[in-house]
Amino acid sequence: MNKEEKLHCQRHSLSHIMATAVLKKFPKAKLGIGPVIDNGFYYDFLLPEKISDSDLPAIEKEMRKIISQNIKFEKEIVSRQEALQREKNNLFKVELINDLPKNEEISFYKSGDFADLCSGPHVKNSKEINPKSFKLTHIAGAYWRGDEKNQMLTRIYGLAFDSQKELETYLKMLEEARTRDHRKLGKELDLFTFSELVGSGMPLYTPKGAIIRKEIINFSNQLQKAIGFREVHTPQINKAELFHVSGHYEKFKDDMISASSHYSQDEFFLKPMNCPQHTQIYASQKRSYRDLPIRYSDFANLFRDEKPGELSGLTRLRCFSQDDGHSFCREDQIESEFKNILSAINQALEIYDMKYFIRLSLWDPEQKEKYLGDEKNWEKSQKLLEKLLKENRINYQVAIGEAAFYGPKMDIVVKDAIGRDWQVSTIQLDFNMPKRFKLSYTDKDSQEKTPIMIHRAIVGSPERFMGILIEHYGGNFPLWLAPVQVKILTVGQNHIDFAQKLAEQFISQEIRVEIDDSDETVGNKIRKSAKEKIPYTLVIGDKEMGSDKLAVRVRGQKELLSIDSQEFITKLKSAIKNRNSELL
Repeated sequence: MNKEEKLHCQRHSLSHIMATAVLKKFPKAKLGIGPVIDNGFYYDFLLPEKISDSDLPAIEKEMRKIISQNIKFEKEIVSRQEALQREKNNLFKVELINDLPKNEEISFYKSGDFADLCSGPHVKNSKEINPKSFKLTHIAGAYWRGDEKNQMLTRIYGLAFDSQKELETYLKMLEEARTRDHRKLGKELDLFTFSELVGSGMPLYTPKGAIIRKEIINFSNQLQKAIGFREVHTPQINKAELFHVSGHYEKFKDDMISASSHYSQDEFFLKPMNCPQHTQIYASQKRSYRDLPIRYSDFANLFRDEKPGELSGLTRLRCFSQDDGHSFCREDQIESEFKNILSAINQALEIYDMKYFIRLSLWDPEQKEKYLGDEKNWEKSQKLLEKLLKENRINYQVAIGEAAFYGPKMDIVVKDAIGRDWQVSTIQLDFNMPKRFKLSYTDKDSQEKTPIMIHRAIVGSPERFMGILIEHYGGNFPLWLAPVQVKILTVGQNHIDFAQKLAEQFISQEIRVEIDDSDETVGNKIRKSAKEKIPYTLVIGDKEMGSDKLAVRVRGQKELLSIDSQEFITKLKSAIKNRNSELL
């Protein structure tokens, strides 16, 4: 058993130990589920009374007491009938048992006086758990099985690592993450908002937020145009028949939002992806091998019916777009397409100053029912994608079961400024959808052939990526992304005309500028500009009006920069054009 597997067992065992501690405090509590998650664990409870985060230290103390007793974890296999008898007073567990396949083994894990329906794995003895390497972090409400129609339960989250040092390092990162939280900064910087009248998971972008979103889209567009993608636009509502053919209806329907018409009996859905529509643009004409590759990009809005508990600011939405693209090509063109797309992704992530690793996401051969197409196609596409990675000397990690339902993919996972992983870009090989839509081209021998479809995204959803960038930069956007690039502060009324003329110079050069000519003190204006994280701030008073130089406050620097106004504008224009991350 490797370190990760041992840690998984420890985290799973801690969820049981936490349940034991909670039951000591609330003997009448009902247990939901208690799985391992990234960096820790949680357990859902139906409690007889409310608890708060202030109750967590007492539960932690009881958990450490239980761990010190060197309790064994023992597996017991039981019949379905006995399992139902044991859990007859807990409808949550009864539901889980009834949902298990008839031929699946049913087991309980016993640890001291506590026993829970569970398939494991666990540690053999609680002494394998370092009592100083875990911490309960917070309480949240959670609908049973994530369905808002079900009962609301109390979820207690915990962190667990192999050592106290790793725990402390992660806690420091969490504290830093709280200060960078894009939901908090998005409100402070006036970038986006949500409205109950509009609906959960559907953001509204302010003028400042809309600038950032547009800059991300413009950059992706520039990169994809350079490698031959042409932008198309497709409708947001489509007949269900389209998704029957694509396979989304069969494999993805639960994540799709339905729509209806007063004048048609057809079933409609808001589209979750652009790929089915792009097949229809391809199919609208006869294609020759000489025409390929044909490349389409699309920024139309997409919709997914995310569960309320899974929505999270901009990083998990119901309405979003993607810097989405699809290439229809011959098999002999796959490698060159792969290199072109990866080159564009590399350029993007270099500008955004993000390191990344590559995850080769393959299907799970034990769960073939989750995927479209036959095993032969899957084996061929997976071997081909892995071959491309090896031939291009690209290091990668393999992830079984993470493929799209239509094909394997190469996912680019970036690390942000505080070390967290985010999957953003992707390149996916699809041998299935072109066949399902009967797409074809005529080869040089006048034979009908089926094209290969490559799905790709450079940074994925601009909205989600914006949320990631807010946290990556801590709101300190590089100049080219900053909604306000220069802020001019006036000392008094007689300085306003000069400030306005100066602002016009910036605007004429497409530099985004704001003037603060309010009656507040200069000190307050400077503090407000700093809080807004403006890259460059200019104070205009009598001294500045009588000088050929500008006194520039550069974000994050104590010393003022003295520079000629025209030179300043020239340098800003160059930095914006080249998307430089460093300020002057």
